[in-house]
Amino acid sequence: MEIGVFIPIGSNGWLISTTSPRYRPSFELNRDVTLSAERYGLDFVLSMIKLRGFGGTSEFWDHNLDSFTLMAGLAAVTSRIRLYATVPTLAVPPAIAARMASTIDSISNGRFGLNVITGWQRPEYSQMGLWPGDDYFAHRYRYAAEYVQVLRDLWERGVSDLRGEFFTMRDCKLSPRPKADMKVICAGTSDPGMEFTARYADYNFCFGKGINTPTACTDLVERMQSFAGKAGRTVASYALFMVITGETDEEAEAKWRLYRDGADLQALSWLVEQATADKNPAGGSNVRHVVDPKSMVNLNIGLLLGSHAKVARLLDEVATIPGLAGVLLTFDEFISGTRIFGERIQPLMQCRRHVTPFAQAAE
Repeated sequence: MEIGVFIPIGSNGWLISTTSPRYRPSFELNRDVTLSAERYGLDFVLSMIKLRGFGGTSEFWDHNLDSFTLMAGLAAVTSRIRLYATVPTLAVPPAIAARMASTIDSISNGRFGLNVITGWQRPEYSQMGLWPGDDYFAHRYRYAAEYVQVLRDLWERGVSDLRGEFFTMRDCKLSPRPKADMKVICAGTSDPGMEFTARYADYNFCFGKGINTPTACTDLVERMQSFAGKAGRTVASYALFMVITGETDEEAEAKWRLYRDGADLQALSWLVEQATADKNPAGGSNVRHVVDPKSMVNLNIGLLLGSHAKVARLLDEVATIPGLAGVLLTFDEFISGTRIFGERIQPLMQCRRHVTPFAQAAE
């Protein structure tokens, strides 16, 4: 099973809390997390893009780096780990995204791929005059389909002449093209999102579910496999989990209680307001998932909670999900979290016994 890290490009990571670790993102922070992930033999890192935060006392996601330029910097200081940036399709024209991706492909020597998002938080784009109106909610995957088609045309042939509903390309050129096959990631959980992913992407990310219920996302993986089969393609699934660990179960559980009790209600209110702007979201959409009142404090990311040995056992259970290729992990604190995962959790995982930490391999 592959392991990736959802690196902390936005302030305070993925805990909407006044009592969780607080930090502002920086290149140095993300560089250290990524180099640590590479050192311990992890497979990839991914950075999101967020153009406006949720506010509140915690200033959740109010401070963010740019995904493309961050990954370009990380490409220059790493040698093995795969890197994925995120492109906001409403803010970056596809021909520009294709060229930036090709550039980072060159910097990384073929270790780069792209996460494509349609955008759901209206103020991110309306603040720049880029929100096309709320009708966009209904046709955003048609828009994304044309966007990815332009990317594929340019990466694979160096030219696009797409005449579509949303984009018109007239002998649009790209050179140099990527040296490696450029992989596209999406995070569809609704039927329209999964249908889009099945037709246009290589990987799909889905949310883990609940607390210490490692196989609860099996249904999402099965649905993705079904959509991919109908499209005649193979799409790998990766599940997103948060890890909160300690020397004992009790230590880890105490951390979680502290974070949950410090929930930033003002920021959470903003999240609900924005997530409900789409009056007709598909029932299984990510937006519906993150505002489930059960555990909004960590965006309802599936939580693996307990001692190092317990988290290792839980991840081994995750690895048994048929069709699951890997996991994308977040931590409550990323510097220590990545190190503890590499030194204390990964060595206990049966599904990672083949991994040799990079530092040892170089000796």
